[in-house]
Amino acid sequence: MSGEHAFAAFDLSGRTAVVTGAASGIGRATAILLARAGANLVLGDVQESGLGGAAAEVKEAGAGVAQLRTDVSSAADVEALVERAVAEFGRLDVMANIAGVLSDSRVAELEEADLDRILAVNLKGVFFGCRAAVRAMGEGPGSIVNMASSAAFAPYPTLSAYSASKAGVVALTRSVASEVARRRIRVNAIAPGMVDTPMVLGRGRAVGEDERLDPERREAALAAARERNPLGIAGRPEDIAHAVLFLASDASRYMTGQVLHPNGGAPMV
Repeated sequence: MSGEHAFAAFDLSGRTAVVTGAASGIGRATAILLARAGANLVLGDVQESGLGGAAAEVKEAGAGVAQLRTDVSSAADVEALVERAVAEFGRLDVMANIAGVLSDSRVAELEEADLDRILAVNLKGVFFGCRAAVRAMGEGPGSIVNMASSAAFAPYPTLSAYSASKAGVVALTRSVASEVARRRIRVNAIAPGMVDTPMVLGRGRAVGEDERLDPERREAALAAARERNPLGIAGRPEDIAHAVLFLASDASRYMTGQVLHPNGGAPMV
Protein backbone atom coordinates (compact mmCIF):
# COMPACT_ATOMS: atom_id res chain seq x y z
CA MET A 1 0.00 0.00 0.00
CA SER A 2 1.47 3.34 -1.01
CA GLY A 3 1.82 6.15 1.48
CA GLU A 4 -0.45 8.31 -0.63
CA HIS A 5 -3.20 5.70 -0.57
CA ALA A 6 -2.78 5.02 3.15
CA PHE A 7 -3.56 8.64 4.02
CA ALA A 8 -6.36 9.15 1.49
CA ALA A 9 -8.96 8.92 4.26
CA PHE A 10 -7.58 12.14 5.76
CA ASP A 11 -7.95 14.09 2.52
CA LEU A 12 -10.41 17.00 2.81
CA SER A 13 -10.06 18.28 -0.75
CA GLY A 14 -13.21 20.04 -1.94
CA ARG A 15 -14.71 20.26 1.54
CA THR A 16 -15.49 23.32 3.61
CA ALA A 17 -14.70 23.65 7.31
CA VAL A 18 -15.73 26.30 9.82
CA VAL A 19 -13.41 26.79 12.81
CA THR A 20 -14.30 28.97 15.79
CA GLY A 21 -11.61 30.27 18.11
CA ALA A 22 -9.37 30.38 15.04
CA ALA A 23 -7.27 33.41 16.02
CA SER A 24 -4.88 31.53 18.29
CA GLY A 25 -4.02 28.32 20.08
CA ILE A 26 -5.80 25.10 19.16
CA GLY A 27 -8.22 26.85 16.81
CA ARG A 28 -5.46 28.42 14.74
CA ALA A 29 -3.44 25.19 14.56
CA THR A 30 -6.58 23.32 13.52
CA ALA A 31 -7.42 25.79 10.76
CA ILE A 32 -3.94 25.54 9.27
CA LEU A 33 -3.90 21.72 9.42
CA LEU A 34 -7.34 21.37 7.82
CA ALA A 35 -6.19 23.72 5.07
CA ARG A 36 -3.12 21.56 4.46
CA ALA A 37 -5.47 18.57 4.23
CA GLY A 38 -7.25 20.32 1.36
CA ALA A 39 -10.28 22.01 2.95
CA ASN A 40 -11.49 25.54 2.36
CA LEU A 41 -11.74 27.41 5.65
CA VAL A 42 -14.10 29.91 7.21
CA LEU A 43 -12.59 31.31 10.39
CA GLY A 44 -14.41 32.89 13.31
CA ASP A 45 -13.06 34.57 16.43
CA VAL A 46 -13.79 37.59 18.57
CA GLN A 47 -10.12 38.67 18.26
CA GLU A 48 -9.98 40.25 14.82
CA SER A 49 -6.24 40.96 14.78
CA GLY A 50 -5.31 37.34 15.37
CA LEU A 51 -7.98 36.24 12.94
CA GLY A 52 -6.28 38.06 10.09
CA GLY A 53 -2.98 36.37 10.83
CA ALA A 54 -4.60 32.95 10.90
CA ALA A 55 -6.34 33.63 7.60
CA ALA A 56 -3.03 34.58 6.03
CA GLU A 57 -1.45 31.28 7.14
CA VAL A 58 -4.41 29.31 5.81
CA LYS A 59 -4.08 31.09 2.48
CA GLU A 60 -0.36 30.28 2.42
CA ALA A 61 -1.32 26.62 2.80
CA GLY A 62 -3.15 26.91 -0.52
CA ALA A 63 -6.72 26.89 0.78
CA GLY A 64 -9.61 29.20 0.09
CA VAL A 65 -10.36 31.25 3.18
CA ALA A 66 -12.91 33.66 4.59
CA GLN A 67 -13.05 35.23 8.03
CA LEU A 68 -15.70 36.84 10.17
CA ARG A 69 -15.55 38.37 13.63
CA THR A 70 -17.61 35.97 15.70
CA ASP A 71 -18.74 36.01 19.32
CA VAL A 72 -19.89 32.43 19.78
CA SER A 73 -22.08 33.43 22.72
CA SER A 74 -24.27 35.14 20.11
CA ALA A 75 -26.50 32.78 18.15
CA ALA A 76 -26.77 35.35 15.39
CA ASP A 77 -22.98 35.56 15.05
CA VAL A 78 -22.59 31.79 14.79
CA GLU A 79 -25.39 31.51 12.27
CA ALA A 80 -23.79 34.28 10.20
CA LEU A 81 -20.47 32.42 10.26
CA VAL A 82 -22.03 29.23 8.91
CA GLU A 83 -24.05 31.18 6.35
CA ARG A 84 -20.77 32.77 5.18
CA ALA A 85 -19.33 29.30 4.58
CA VAL A 86 -22.28 28.26 2.44
CA ALA A 87 -22.32 31.56 0.56
CA GLU A 88 -18.56 31.53 -0.06
CA PHE A 89 -17.98 27.86 -0.85
CA GLY A 90 -21.45 26.41 -1.42
CA ARG A 91 -21.40 23.84 1.37
CA LEU A 92 -20.49 22.97 4.95
CA ASP A 93 -18.76 19.67 5.67
CA VAL A 94 -16.92 20.25 8.95
CA MET A 95 -17.81 22.36 11.98
CA ALA A 96 -15.06 22.67 14.60
CA ASN A 97 -16.43 24.34 17.74
CA ILE A 98 -13.16 25.28 19.43
CA ALA A 99 -13.69 28.77 20.90
CA GLY A 100 -13.56 28.80 24.68
CA VAL A 101 -12.70 30.83 27.77
CA LEU A 102 -11.26 29.86 31.11
CA SER A 103 -11.66 31.37 34.56
CA ASP A 104 -9.38 30.45 37.45
CA SER A 105 -11.35 31.06 40.63
CA ARG A 106 -12.46 29.18 43.72
CA VAL A 107 -16.15 28.46 43.77
CA ALA A 108 -16.78 30.70 46.80
CA GLU A 109 -15.19 33.63 44.98
CA LEU A 110 -16.58 33.17 41.47
CA GLU A 111 -18.79 36.08 40.41
CA GLU A 112 -22.08 35.38 38.65
CA ALA A 113 -20.99 37.45 35.66
CA ASP A 114 -17.92 35.23 35.22
CA LEU A 115 -20.05 32.10 35.47
CA ASP A 116 -22.46 33.44 32.86
CA ARG A 117 -19.60 34.24 30.49
CA ILE A 118 -18.04 30.79 30.81
CA LEU A 119 -21.33 29.01 30.17
CA ALA A 120 -22.25 31.39 27.34
CA VAL A 121 -19.01 30.81 25.43
CA ASN A 122 -18.07 27.24 26.32
CA LEU A 123 -21.50 25.60 26.35
CA LYS A 124 -24.02 27.81 24.59
CA GLY A 125 -21.42 28.64 21.95
CA VAL A 126 -20.98 24.95 21.17
CA PHE A 127 -24.75 24.43 21.14
CA PHE A 128 -25.16 27.31 18.68
CA GLY A 129 -22.40 25.85 16.52
CA CYS A 130 -24.00 22.40 16.50
CA ARG A 131 -27.43 23.82 15.69
CA ALA A 132 -26.19 26.01 12.84
CA ALA A 133 -24.10 23.18 11.40
CA VAL A 134 -26.91 20.63 11.53
CA ARG A 135 -29.19 23.04 9.69
CA ALA A 136 -26.58 23.72 7.01
CA MET A 137 -25.51 20.08 6.58
CA GLY A 138 -29.05 18.90 5.92
CA GLU A 139 -28.96 15.18 5.18
CA GLY A 140 -25.18 15.13 5.35
CA PRO A 141 -22.65 13.82 5.26
CA GLY A 142 -20.89 16.05 7.75
CA SER A 143 -18.72 16.07 10.82
CA ILE A 144 -19.05 18.24 13.92
CA VAL A 145 -16.11 18.34 16.34
CA ASN A 146 -16.61 19.91 19.77
CA MET A 147 -13.87 20.94 22.17
CA ALA A 148 -14.34 19.56 25.67
CA SER A 149 -11.53 19.20 28.23
CA SER A 150 -9.94 16.73 30.61
CA ALA A 151 -11.46 19.00 33.26
CA ALA A 152 -14.83 17.46 32.36
CA PHE A 153 -13.61 14.13 33.73
CA ALA A 154 -11.11 14.94 36.50
CA PRO A 155 -11.28 17.39 39.41
CA TYR A 156 -9.32 20.60 38.94
CA PRO A 157 -9.41 22.97 41.96
CA THR A 158 -10.43 26.52 40.95
CA LEU A 159 -11.92 25.34 37.64
CA SER A 160 -15.41 24.39 38.80
CA ALA A 161 -17.31 26.55 36.31
CA TYR A 162 -15.01 25.65 33.44
CA SER A 163 -15.26 21.95 34.29
CA ALA A 164 -19.04 22.13 34.42
CA SER A 165 -19.21 23.85 31.03
CA LYS A 166 -16.97 21.22 29.43
CA ALA A 167 -18.92 18.35 30.99
CA GLY A 168 -21.95 19.93 29.37
CA VAL A 169 -20.14 19.83 26.01
CA VAL A 170 -19.62 16.08 26.41
CA ALA A 171 -23.30 15.48 27.16
CA LEU A 172 -24.36 17.78 24.33
CA THR A 173 -22.05 15.98 21.89
CA ARG A 174 -23.51 12.57 22.69
CA SER A 175 -27.09 13.79 22.57
CA VAL A 176 -26.73 15.57 19.22
CA ALA A 177 -24.81 12.60 17.80
CA SER A 178 -27.70 10.26 18.57
CA GLU A 179 -30.18 12.72 17.07
CA VAL A 180 -28.49 13.26 13.70
CA ALA A 181 -26.73 9.95 13.04
CA ARG A 182 -29.35 8.82 10.53
CA ARG A 183 -28.65 12.00 8.58
CA ARG A 184 -25.03 10.89 8.18
CA ILE A 185 -23.80 13.70 10.41
CA ARG A 186 -21.21 12.59 12.93
CA VAL A 187 -20.68 14.48 16.19
CA ASN A 188 -17.63 13.84 18.36
CA ALA A 189 -15.60 15.67 20.99
CA ILE A 190 -12.01 16.07 22.10
CA ALA A 191 -10.98 16.42 25.74
CA PRO A 192 -7.39 17.73 25.80
CA GLY A 193 -5.15 17.73 28.79
CA MET A 194 -2.81 20.64 29.50
CA VAL A 195 -1.83 22.36 26.23
CA ASP A 196 0.69 25.15 25.68
CA THR A 197 -1.71 27.93 24.66
CA PRO A 198 -2.14 31.55 25.79
CA MET A 199 -5.51 30.69 27.35
CA VAL A 200 -4.11 27.91 29.54
CA LEU A 201 -0.80 29.53 30.47
CA GLY A 202 -2.43 32.93 30.94
CA ARG A 203 -4.14 31.87 34.16
CA GLY A 204 -1.78 34.01 36.23
CA ARG A 205 0.95 31.38 36.44
CA ALA A 206 2.91 32.54 33.40
CA VAL A 207 1.85 36.16 33.13
CA GLY A 208 3.98 39.15 34.00
CA GLU A 209 2.92 42.50 35.40
CA ASP A 210 2.01 43.74 31.92
CA GLU A 211 -0.50 40.86 31.57
CA ARG A 212 1.57 39.24 28.82
CA LEU A 213 3.07 35.77 28.84
CA ASP A 214 6.47 35.92 30.52
CA PRO A 215 9.00 33.53 28.87
CA GLU A 216 10.55 32.40 32.16
CA ARG A 217 7.20 31.89 33.87
CA ARG A 218 5.88 30.10 30.79
CA GLU A 219 8.79 27.66 30.84
CA ALA A 220 8.31 27.09 34.57
CA ALA A 221 4.64 26.31 34.02
CA LEU A 222 5.47 23.93 31.17
CA ALA A 223 8.16 22.22 33.25
CA ALA A 224 5.64 21.65 36.04
CA ALA A 225 3.17 20.23 33.53
CA ARG A 226 5.78 17.87 32.12
CA GLU A 227 6.66 16.69 35.61
CA ARG A 228 3.02 15.75 36.31
CA ASN A 229 2.46 14.06 32.96
CA PRO A 230 3.13 10.29 32.53
CA LEU A 231 4.66 10.88 29.06
CA GLY A 232 6.77 13.71 30.47
CA ILE A 233 5.64 16.18 27.82
CA ALA A 234 3.28 19.15 27.56
CA GLY A 235 0.70 19.19 24.80
CA ARG A 236 1.04 21.50 21.81
CA PRO A 237 -1.86 22.97 19.80
CA GLU A 238 -0.82 20.79 16.87
CA ASP A 239 -1.37 17.65 18.96
CA ILE A 240 -5.03 18.55 19.33
CA ALA A 241 -5.34 19.71 15.73
CA HIS A 242 -4.34 16.24 14.56
CA ALA A 243 -7.18 14.78 16.62
CA VAL A 244 -9.59 17.27 15.02
CA LEU A 245 -8.41 16.24 11.54
CA PHE A 246 -9.02 12.59 12.38
CA LEU A 247 -12.58 13.28 13.52
CA ALA A 248 -13.26 15.67 10.65
CA SER A 249 -12.14 13.21 7.99
CA ASP A 250 -13.32 9.89 6.63
CA ALA A 251 -10.66 8.20 8.75
CA SER A 252 -13.23 8.29 11.58
CA ARG A 253 -16.28 7.45 9.43
CA TYR A 254 -17.33 4.73 11.91
CA MET A 255 -17.23 7.00 14.97
CA THR A 256 -19.91 9.24 16.45
CA GLY A 257 -20.82 10.29 19.97
CA GLN A 258 -17.24 9.63 21.10
CA VAL A 259 -14.67 11.61 23.10
CA LEU A 260 -10.96 11.48 22.32
CA HIS A 261 -8.52 12.13 25.18
CA PRO A 262 -5.14 13.52 23.97
CA ASN A 263 -3.66 14.20 27.41
CA GLY A 264 -0.35 12.42 27.74
CA GLY A 265 -1.90 9.79 29.99
CA ALA A 266 -2.70 12.28 32.75
CA PRO A 267 -5.69 10.32 34.21
CA MET A 268 -3.34 7.43 34.99
CA VAL A 269 -1.59 9.47 37.69
